[in-house]
Amino acid sequence: MFRHRDKGRNYIHNVQLAALLSVVAGVVNIVGVLSFKTLTTNVTGHFAFFSEELYRNNYMFALLSILYVISFLLGAFVANTTMELTSRGKAHFSYSLPIGIEISLLAFVSFFNFSFSTASVWLSCTLLLAMGLQNALVTKISGSVVRTTHLTGLFTDLGIELSQAIFYKKINERKRLRRGILLKVIIIGGFFLGGIIGAFVYGWFEIKTLLLPVIILLIALFYDRILLGFYRLRRKKQDHMHKSPGST
Repeated sequence: MFRHRDKGRNYIHNVQLAALLSVVAGVVNIVGVLSFKTLTTNVTGHFAFFSEELYRNNYMFALLSILYVISFLLGAFVANTTMELTSRGKAHFSYSLPIGIEISLLAFVSFFNFSFSTASVWLSCTLLLAMGLQNALVTKISGSVVRTTHLTGLFTDLGIELSQAIFYKKINERKRLRRGILLKVIIIGGFFLGGIIGAFVYGWFEIKTLLLPVIILLIALFYDRILLGFYRLRRKKQDHMHKSPGST
């Protein structure tokens, strides 16, 4: 689901990617809200908070909103930079490195000791960094088809496609619309499911609920690596059969 790019990707790859990482985003979002009272999967709300704090002359809190936005931006920058730097080597490393960074960030926050007053600010920045990284990663991998942390755009596109489904009658157009609608419903549903699961698990484990998306990401990485190893082994066997003296 991660390693396929461009023409090598198909609809199923994007569905797998969307379903998995939208759940991760939903869990991280609710943990950020419950632990730090901060939105950690998008920046739209932080611009509103920035304007509100300026209106109230709370300039320090206004700067915090900008800091959160920059953290998300930095995550996207890190994701693309690491993928560009590693894409010329082993193909799988170009996605496993940014995912590894995301896993490390989430694990760091889950085990952090809240011993100083500004800890929540920096931990919120860390979660925003991780989500900016994830959103850029899936956007790049899927060719801008999948975004797992920004529901505003998804609901906009879903509304447009639902309207188009009423008027478009050609078979190929309706097929394209059905696939697009299903993909967006999966992302939205995954985000909501992640939020609900995260909220319930938070009642028992609090901030360590972030270990749930860590586990999901680790499973996804190993799944992709196992598939990659399987396909390579099968290809070697096929090449060996074609090169063997008795082959025709």
